[in-house]
Amino acid sequence: MEPWLLWLIAAAALAVAEVFSLTAALGLLAAAAAVTGGAAALGLPVPWQFLLFTAVAALSLLFVRPTVLRRLQPAQEARFGVDALIGRVAYVVSEVSGQGGRVRIGGEEWTARAYDETLVIPPGAAVDVIEISGSTALVYPRE
Repeated sequence: MEPWLLWLIAAAALAVAEVFSLTAALGLLAAAAAVTGGAAALGLPVPWQFLLFTAVAALSLLFVRPTVLRRLQPAQEARFGVDALIGRVAYVVSEVSGQGGRVRIGGEEWTARAYDETLVIPPGAAVDVIEISGSTALVYPRE
């Protein structure tokens, strides 16, 4: 069997495998095999075919795959309003317990309650904003 045909069969098999894996790696290897198959059809000697396949595969995996993966990942949704405060660090202004207290979140003072109602968080402590309920931040001490 001619080497160019073997390269095209390998390219087709890798392309089919890419459809099932969706990793972008097998598709790039399929493209490298197709390029090598074309070069083999033009008469490139077999040792040079392997060198060409290795070079095209390595370059595409190093430079093309990261770009493809960035395009495939969904963009993170921007959070606005009080949703943007969840997960931020706040600093306790006046003692926070399950009954109430005050924290400073990015320059603004908020009423706060401890997320775990049994906790009492002293002033000056750093806390994470777990949830916003109305105008009250539910916070938990940072470790």
